[in-house]
This record gives sequence, C-alpha cells and structure tokens, in this order.
Amino acid sequence: MTIVGLTGDEAVAHAVKQSKADIVAAYPITPQTIMVERFSKYVADGEVHTGYVCVESEHSALSACVGASLTGARVFTATASQGLALMHEMLYIASGLRCPIVMGVANRALSAPINIHGDHSDMMASRDSGWVQIYAEDAQEAYDWTLLAFKLAEDKDVQLPLSVNLDGFIISHSMEGVDVLEDEAVVQFLQTRKPPFTIDPEKPVTVGALCLPDYYFEFKRQQVEAMANVCGVLEKACREYKGIAGRNYGALEAFGMEDAQAAIVCLGSTAGTAREVARKLRAQGKKVGVIKPWLYRPFPTEEIISASKRVKALAVLDRAVSFGAPYGALCSDIVSALYSLRESPRIFNVVYGLGGRDIQPSDIEVVFNEALEAAERGVIRQETMFLGERE
Repeated sequence: MTIVGLTGDEAVAHAVKQSKADIVAAYPITPQTIMVERFSKYVADGEVHTGYVCVESEHSALSACVGASLTGARVFTATASQGLALMHEMLYIASGLRCPIVMGVANRALSAPINIHGDHSDMMASRDSGWVQIYAEDAQEAYDWTLLAFKLAEDKDVQLPLSVNLDGFIISHSMEGVDVLEDEAVVQFLQTRKPPFTIDPEKPVTVGALCLPDYYFEFKRQQVEAMANVCGVLEKACREYKGIAGRNYGALEAFGMEDAQAAIVCLGSTAGTAREVARKLRAQGKKVGVIKPWLYRPFPTEEIISASKRVKALAVLDRAVSFGAPYGALCSDIVSALYSLRESPRIFNVVYGLGGRDIQPSDIEVVFNEALEAAERGVIRQETMFLGERE
C-alpha cells in the first residue's frame, strides 16, 4: 500500500479508477464535481479505458448508467443535492431493474434557499428508493467503501445500486493521507463483473415492461429479499477486504459501548468529533460511547440492538429534518429497531449541522451530558433538540 494525499472526492475517483469501471456517466455539481473531474482526467490521460459519457443533466447521467449496467458493464456515477433530486425518478428505476450501479454522493443541503454546504437532506430524501446506502467518516473510508461498494452491489445475491455518501466539503474537499492499495490487489479483490442477466441484441429479452397488479408485488418482494441479503454479503466482503487492506469494516463501528451508560448515534464525519469528546469524558470517569453506522440501508437492526443492549440513554443525531415527523430519519429508525426490547434505552433526537453549520466538541459535550442525565434520571426531553441554532 502507498499513502497518498487525497481529498474525499479524489479518493473516490482513485478507487473508481482502480476498479476498472467500464462506463462513467455524470454531470458536475458542487461539492461532487471533483470526483468526475478527476476521473475525466484519468480518461483523457489514457490511465483508464473507461467510456466517459458527457450528459446534459443528472437525470440523463443515471439513465445512461442504467442502460450501461443492463449490458453487463461496471458502472459509476456521482452527484449531490439538487442533482440527486433531479435523479429521483431514475433512482427507483435503477433499483427496480436490479442495476448494481455505484454512485458517489457528496452530501449537500437541498434548496431553497440555495446552499452548497453539507448536510444529509439529499440522500435522506431518497432513503426508500431501493439503494444500499453507506456513510463514510473520512477520505480513507470513502476510498475503502467505494471499492467495497462494487463488490457488494455486484454480488449475485444483491444486484442492487449503492451510494457511498461523504459529507460535502468536510470530507469531499479536505485532504488527508489515504492508504491506497496496489492496482493488482484491487483487480484480484473485485475481479470482472459477472452479471446473471444482460441485454444483448443477439439474445433479446424484455426489460422494464409494464407490470400491473398481477406481478408488480412480487418484483418488490424480490428487492426486499435482495436487501435482506446485504448484511451477510457485506460481512463476507469486509473479511476479504481486511485480508488485503488490514482495515476492519462492517455494518457499524462502536466505541466505548462495552460499559456505556449513555451514547450518541451519528453518521459520517461527526462520528470522529463524537469519539474525541467521548475519550475526554471517559477520562473523567463518565461512561459514554458512540455508535457510527456505516450501513444505513438496509438498516442494521441486529447490530444496533447488540451495540445498544447495555446503554440506558441514546442521543440520535440527524443532519437533516423530516418535516412534520416525530423524529428525524435516523432517529426514527433507531426507535423502530429498539422498540421491541424489553428494556429499551431512553432515546431523544438531536438535529444539527443543517446547511453545513459546524458542530463543535462543546456541542457534542452538551449532548453527552444530557444523555447522561437521562440515563441517571430515566427521563428524557420529549421535543427534538436543535443543536447550534442561533438565538
């Protein structure tokens, strides 16, 4: 392995280069642009033999990816915010047609008003579109998960599209030392895609036909079953990846949860800040922990239950608002996952970081202390906490 200075966007592009993707179709949008801009340079310089499709919109980008994927090609695209919103129709078509497309998403706030900075509102708005969703904490994870994404999406028992999410600007534009694998190791890990079915003019098949009540239900059930296969396939892929990269991945990462009385659950880059604050508080004798789901769809219910079984209070951090709902998306899933437990922890919701607003260690400490108080008293706030809001 070699350590290379890469931003999160560049780390994704480097992983796609090593994956030997057959087709990349994309349209630029901040803060994702660097992913496809860097990859287009690889194409122009002859470093890859990928077909690069220039399109007029994000909707067209994903449409081109669907067609390419159905021929058996390994396919990548990337987007963010309004671009993902414009793709919305095609997200369902990609998953319904079982196209294992990998997409890099530099998460960004949705308009209006216009904002180019990072929160999770774009992908949370698409959480039920049938895509496997991964959230990376830093550039290293963005690189590793992009390689794992092709392995997972293309598995014969999955065959679903997958998004690798990284926080806009916080990860997408921040340079870090990234441990990259040798090209040969990646080729051996991924091998060539072997699709179970392809479209071929010599062997015509019907794809995407009209499907009325007599069969549509069964198609959706097949997608449900494919999602159910993800966790097992992911575990196997992560074991194999550890063998070549030496890094541990899975459905989630837990810190301090072996004895935690109170914990924070969060996605993406915030987890690093939360861990640092947790280390400080644990040094003071406070039993706190952090749960960072890497896998968000399918939701890792069993892993969440296992990580939370000793904790008395959970603060769930959402970097998006679910307007009109009792909780944000991540908190709603946590409540659902733990509802059936005989002794479920006290859970409260924290909304933070909208439109890229910074979250400080002092903010995280406030949340930990509130969770510790809830663990001690057995009483939690009923309303959502809006963290870092201007008075």
